[in-house]
Amino acid sequence: MRYLCLVMVLSCAVSNATAQTARNATHLVPTGKGWGETTPGQAAPGAGTVKKSPTTNGIYNHGGPVMSGNVRLYFIWYGNFVSGPAKSDSLVTQDLLGELFGGEGLGTTPYAQTNSTYNQGTQSVSGNFALATAVFDYYSYGNNLSDARVASVVSNAIGNRALPRDTNGIYFVLTSSDVNETSGFCTQYCGWHSHTVIDGADIKIAFVGNPDRCPKACVEQADSPNGDSGADAMASMVAHETNEAINDPDLNAWYDTTGEESGDKCAWKWGAVTGTLGQRAYNVTVAGHDWLLQMNWENSRGGGCDIGLGGQFYGQ
Repeated sequence: MRYLCLVMVLSCAVSNATAQTARNATHLVPTGKGWGETTPGQAAPGAGTVKKSPTTNGIYNHGGPVMSGNVRLYFIWYGNFVSGPAKSDSLVTQDLLGELFGGEGLGTTPYAQTNSTYNQGTQSVSGNFALATAVFDYYSYGNNLSDARVASVVSNAIGNRALPRDTNGIYFVLTSSDVNETSGFCTQYCGWHSHTVIDGADIKIAFVGNPDRCPKACVEQADSPNGDSGADAMASMVAHETNEAINDPDLNAWYDTTGEESGDKCAWKWGAVTGTLGQRAYNVTVAGHDWLLQMNWENSRGGGCDIGLGGQFYGQ
């Protein structure tokens, strides 16, 4: 199956975003112009395996910055995550993602350490990340968000001091199932990351919608490990976007010749799982729970998708 990198035009200060694509999409090289191409003025190549030379691992350094040290995550729960229309619009979902991305969670595991294979000059990626703070936004822009409004949700949270202004943080807008992202949620992507300027600082932002809004596009297992299909699918999307934001925060650092970032190269690939897909299968156990997380591209040993640094590479 082939997957499409989203081309999204964020207005004003927001840069072109890359996305966790919907399950049945096809990859394009992002240009921000509404079509795919390798570089401006060049036709996009056919999808397929990236040709590797002896000096690369199938993904390339384009000179942009990476996120070094300990990366802090900020969650903005947008909409109704107490009593929303879907089962996953709940405190349980908040608790599950809080545990997975908390201080003793995913960011301390071999899964996160795959990002330590990405560096830029003197910047050394540790791969460590953890949730710092979570806040709530009860429909400040209603039930329909544009890319620019996602950025505004983050800007407002920083502006009213609900969240700090942190250039080494990633700000996630997580929406309940009754909220749509009008640039293509559920039809072209399940989540995306980008960056924007807030008060003169380069701020990394991301969007992940509740996959229970469109399970056929964004949920791998209706019967999921924690019995909460929306939360379990969101966990995989947040992990995917976190990986990409760490090693390609400004969309000009690490990606391959077709424009795919580390998560895109392993999108909807799980590797070896315990159990059977569709029946609470999982590939990671973290924070006392089982999870099914999309793999990340390890930039070493020739390159490949794995579930943890130094692990076996998988093509599925």
